[in-house]
Amino acid sequence: MVARMLVRVPARGVVVLALLCAAAQAQPSERGMAGWYGAPFDGQMAASGETYHQEQFTAAHRTLPFGTTVRIRRVDTGASVVVLINDRGPFIGSRIVDLSNAAARKLGMVESGVVPVALEILHAAPVDTGAPFAVQAGTFRILANAERTRALMERLYGVAHIIPRASDRDLWCVLVGAASTQADAETLASAVRQSAKGLQSAFVVRLVSPAQSVTDRKSVV
Repeated sequence: MVARMLVRVPARGVVVLALLCAAAQAQPSERGMAGWYGAPFDGQMAASGETYHQEQFTAAHRTLPFGTTVRIRRVDTGASVVVLINDRGPFIGSRIVDLSNAAARKLGMVESGVVPVALEILHAAPVDTGAPFAVQAGTFRILANAERTRALMERLYGVAHIIPRASDRDLWCVLVGAASTQADAETLASAVRQSAKGLQSAFVVRLVSPAQSVTDRKSVV
């Protein structure tokens, strides 16, 4: 017969243990650089369909579902802010998130423009299964260059199209594929990065809907 031993843990010990467990689970899901965007886009429609207000604590992310709440922490200073994902971006490969003006001020990054951050998901919104993933192969000032890239991507991967940037109609983005999962899109992105010179910065984006392009905007920096 196996003896069973019951150990009483003081209530305070339970609370401490719970806090330690919560801290252990609260690991950042992403690390990278954050930028911000403000006045030129204040009052414009975000990719989620909501109106962007620079004084609200919101952010743009390439793939997280709209309505997801995240904590953004500056790696260099420890300053943090909680924001709601309601827009798509950034569409510059070196950054993982673009913050509203209010959120940028909270982090003390308005003047520096770009800072290293860790992103922690606090509440994950339901996934929109109707919004597939694609790969942004590149952005072009000259439409003819975008068309050549689109033709190459279509020949290699079957699906590719060109969309204008919402904030700059003289810039053209080439999107490749329509994957149902982010993992499949990441695999495609890896292939795109190796398919031609100049495409090494290709990255995954979540489309707003199956037939609608992502809404893009340039950050302040």
